[in-house]
This record gives sequence, C-alpha cells and structure tokens, in this order.
Amino acid sequence: MDLNLHGKRALVCGSSQGIGRACAEQLAALGASVVLFARDRDKLEAVKPSLDMSAGQKHGELVADFAYPAQVKAAVENELAKGGPFEILINNTGGPPPGPAHSAAPQEFIDAFNLHLISNQTLVQALLPGMKAAGYGRVINIISTSVKQPLNGLGVSNTVRGAVASWAKTLANELGQFNITVNNVLPGATATVRLEAIIEGKMQKLGKTREEVEQAEKASIPLGRFGEAAEIANAVAFLASPAASYISGINLPVDGGRTGCL
Repeated sequence: MDLNLHGKRALVCGSSQGIGRACAEQLAALGASVVLFARDRDKLEAVKPSLDMSAGQKHGELVADFAYPAQVKAAVENELAKGGPFEILINNTGGPPPGPAHSAAPQEFIDAFNLHLISNQTLVQALLPGMKAAGYGRVINIISTSVKQPLNGLGVSNTVRGAVASWAKTLANELGQFNITVNNVLPGATATVRLEAIIEGKMQKLGKTREEVEQAEKASIPLGRFGEAAEIANAVAFLASPAASYISGINLPVDGGRTGCL
C-alpha cells in the first residue's frame, strides 16, 4: 500500500493544536512538507519541532484569522508565490459556539459560514491551479458526524457543517477529472480542547460532575472511550495518500461507532 507523500506539499489549517496538529505530524511522518496554518504564530512555532524532517522536508507556517477570508486569501497567495503549489489541503477550523439553532442570531450563521465554508472555498480556489498542474490533489475537510446525525445543542455548527459536506461532494464531482479527490472526515468525541469545552458546558447546565458527564458521553460510544487526535489524523493521512486514489466524495466517520446511521 502506497502511503508515501515524499515530494508533496500539504497545507494544514487549524494546526496549532488538537486534530490539526496531529494531521500535520502524521503527514510529515509520511514524507510531506507541511505548512502549518492558524492565527497564533507562537503556537505554530511550538508545533514545528514535532514535524518529521528525516526526508529533508521543508516545513513552514502561515498566520491568518479564518473569520476573515480576505486575510486567509492574502496569506496563502503570498505563500504560493514564495514556496510553490500544494498537492494536499486539510481544511480544519474550530467549531462555532454551542447553542440551539432557533435562538442563534443571524450574524452567528454568517460568522460560521465565513469561518468554514467561505474560507474553505477561498483556499480551494487558490490551490486548485497547482493541483491541476501536478495531476494530483487531495482536499480533506475535517467536519463533524453531525452531517449524518445532527448533534443536540450545536445548532449553528450542524447547519454549517452540513453545507460544507454538500459543497465537498459537489467539488468531488467537478474535480475528479483532474485526479483531485475531495473527502470529509467526521470526528466523533475526540479528546481535544473542543471536547473539553463541551463537557464543561454540560457540567454547568446539568449540575453534574465531570465524571458523570464523561460517563454519559462514553455510554453512547460502542468502543466506550473518547478518540485521540492521532486516530483522526490516521484517517486523514490515508485519504491524502496515493493509496486512496479511488476514494472521493465520501463522509468518513471516525467516531468509535457512535453515529447511529450508515
């Protein structure tokens, strides 16, 4: 099975921590040169030493706030002019604040669309010419199992993640002719800062202890535990590799079996 990413460049969004960082580390371990992309330069600089460089890869970082797509566009265009094209794009951005859909302000939906869908579109348009020229492209969106089964209390996130999933499927249909695949990875409950915030919110809302909240969450997962960021990254790295050359337009849950539908 060909997992070799030597000679490939990968742009990994949200890579200062959590799932994004784990993806960057795994892609580098397979030989890719990785450019980290997030809004906190100090955190990105702290991640760089963890990236494998045994194959002579050149790693770097970009800084922009994904809430402002114009910043994202300017940063990536500058990197393309300086460092050349990318074959791999990992779209990964922190989710919107929790809360029910019916009470969310319209601006919350607009903000979330900018953060996710519009920034994703901006990056794809910027990287697409290089992928076409290389005859190799991998666009992988890290979204949520909510695209299969909406999650209670995450109204804005459910809405926007669903839009990203449909956007990705449409792109997969359009870009397959150029040997560019587009797929979505759907993490379940994963031990990250995001999960920590959800647990703390439920502790306050329900008046329960951390142990009680965690036990209730784990009870819904057939494997009986939270996922690790590296386990999500393994799926992402496979989809980015030559081994996944005939997989496109899918939603891949990595959730310990929690999602209650096929």
